[in-house]
Amino acid sequence: MEKSSFENKPLAVKKETKVVKAKKKKQKVKTTTAGKTKAESIPAKNEEDVDDEDVEEKNESTTSPGNTTILNILTKKINNYAIQNDLSTEYCFLVDMSLPSGRNRFFIYDLKKNTIINSGLVSHGSCNETFLARPRFSNATSSGCSSLGKYKVGEFYRGKYGKSFRLYGLDDCNSNAYKRAVVIHGFDCVPDKEIYPRVLCNSFGCVMVSYNFFDKISRIIGKSGKPIVLWIYQ
Repeated sequence: MEKSSFENKPLAVKKETKVVKAKKKKQKVKTTTAGKTKAESIPAKNEEDVDDEDVEEKNESTTSPGNTTILNILTKKINNYAIQNDLSTEYCFLVDMSLPSGRNRFFIYDLKKNTIINSGLVSHGSCNETFLARPRFSNATSSGCSSLGKYKVGEFYRGKYGKSFRLYGLDDCNSNAYKRAVVIHGFDCVPDKEIYPRVLCNSFGCVMVSYNFFDKISRIIGKSGKPIVLWIYQ
């Protein structure tokens, strides 16, 4: 604690009133100093002090799909579809293409707890253009575009872009996914954190995420006893 300027000087005691006045002034200075010391004594949490649980909680609390009403409808449909088709009723993956590419728009959803447990950036297809800021969609072979609809997450393999999961289109609008080699994979142009208002790099139609987020997806797939449904929507 800092010392007040009065503590280095003898107090005058000729009159009682002076002594009382000096004490009051001294108390005021000490109170101000104590308040300052208390505020300064609270340590800031350094980056290296933040553990994985803190990061997960922060990520979970800040993620938000563009339309939560649509999210609730989709997750109920996914759960019903999964029950009917022997797919996972524990987890699903949701990609909200209505959000800017610089925002987290790939959501890992816990169907049992009805909550988002993680999210990350994901690229959309370039449709064979030099760059596409906003997504367009096509199921055509060699279109280079993303395709809307439900997918079954298939087997793990190592391909052109390293660790990957095959995708099988479950709707008419994405029925060519396997033939087009549309997969989930990581790539180094996708960062781990949101970059909005900047835009993200494009894929050739694949669900392209950061390497770290791919590992998180892999862990969820590994924990799931049945294939997981991924739904790309707008």
